[in-house]
Amino acid sequence: MSIQIRLAVAADLAVLVPLFDAYRVFYKQSSDVAAAESFLSERFAAKDSTIFLAENADGLAIGFTQLFPSYSSVAMRRIFVLNDLYVAEAGRRSGAGRALLERAHVYAGGESAVRVSLRTAVDNLRAQKLYDSVGYRRDEVFYAYDFAL
Repeated sequence: MSIQIRLAVAADLAVLVPLFDAYRVFYKQSSDVAAAESFLSERFAAKDSTIFLAENADGLAIGFTQLFPSYSSVAMRRIFVLNDLYVAEAGRRSGAGRALLERAHVYAGGESAVRVSLRTAVDNLRAQKLYDSVGYRRDEVFYAYDFAL
């Protein structure tokens, strides 16, 4: 299957929103298409994330990834947080996830970033296998902590 990866723009909201909503549902959130559209619209307006869209040979949107810029104080360099990666069921096992990761890496490198970081659910074994296969390494030095507000 031929996969095309391209930078998403605000005009892509109609195809991006259902993918984003499905991604959230995958992570056990309630479907909320209106909120998903609002959230993504805000990201495009604020220009505070970069979204890549995966399309199959027929031009059907089958996946996306979203990167948020940040910085490493220790490295004193830019990093990117790959916050979202999702491929719809119809696009799985097509290479779309790998292609999205590769495009994210090229983009981050072009922005002089020192790394791309991500987190995934402990039980998301399929994603972990993909991340391992492209060179991500599980952090065995630091623990991740969150403070809920």
